[in-house]
Amino acid sequence: MTHSPYKIAFFGSDEIALPSLEFLHEEFSKVEIRAVLTQPDRRVGRGRKMAQNAIKKWAESKSIPCRSPEKPSNEECKWLRDEKIDCILVMAYGHILRKSFLEVAPAGCYNLHASLLPSFRGASPIETAMAMGESTTGVTLMEVIPRMDAGPVVDSETVSICPEDTGMILRSKIAQACVPLLKRNIQCLVDGSAEFSPQDESFSTYCRKLTKDDGQLDFSASSKLLVDRIRAFQAWPGCSFPLNGQKIRIGSAESKGMEISLAVGETAIDSEGNFFIGTGDGLLLIKELQRPGGKMLKTADFLRGFDFPFGQIINSFPMNELLLPAKE
Repeated sequence: MTHSPYKIAFFGSDEIALPSLEFLHEEFSKVEIRAVLTQPDRRVGRGRKMAQNAIKKWAESKSIPCRSPEKPSNEECKWLRDEKIDCILVMAYGHILRKSFLEVAPAGCYNLHASLLPSFRGASPIETAMAMGESTTGVTLMEVIPRMDAGPVVDSETVSICPEDTGMILRSKIAQACVPLLKRNIQCLVDGSAEFSPQDESFSTYCRKLTKDDGQLDFSASSKLLVDRIRAFQAWPGCSFPLNGQKIRIGSAESKGMEISLAVGETAIDSEGNFFIGTGDGLLLIKELQRPGGKMLKTADFLRGFDFPFGQIINSFPMNELLLPAKE
């Protein structure tokens, strides 16, 4: 006798989950996505117009029932129970789930977390891993428990962080890495045969939510650390430096040795038009720049329309720690 498709509820609010949803909806016939829970519509862009997130748009395009409460409540829990949901899958939802949600599905509640746990638990695992100079990261499939990202692990998929990657590129790579991870494990999740490995708490680290201040740069830091921050935070919050009352945003940069002698924060241009800023251990080669209200431009194009005061020392600002203090 053939088993009817297992009923899955998906909780998420970020487009990083779209490849996983497409796989489950289009390629894996043994499950059926019967409910989607996501964040409410938000104001976005310069016009601050209300807009649906990518997950809500996807659910509506597939005619899958979707709810978007400000905070999931007993009403949503009852909805899932009435739908006889077998399993809950979560990725980048934005809420810590109460115990009642963890118990509503007989096969359990599982999260796709964008790091190799127990490292980089918390709110910004992708950007933080890159900003801290990691060469590998990944995505972990784990059981959700009341403690943040601390549940036992089912499986993981490793992703390389290449020197040319930005935060957005790495986000896309992790999104795609979820698909083979689900291919290997979705059947055992829904039929209750998954095997679990506890996380080693002695290796756990927690990353915090990013803020606008994380775009500040301290040029006394190493040039590699500065490059890693710039590429990790390229989309948001963006790294910048102050110049005559304006914030000049750096789109991309490279780490160089001390090819010319510059003080920390000192700016210079060489005979080939290369723009350098002195750092704690070498030079930062600036490849793209953007003025307020303008477009991101290659440095040569930017300088054609901007009288940059080379030789000036750019002020440095403290760069906040990206990891939270270790928990006792």
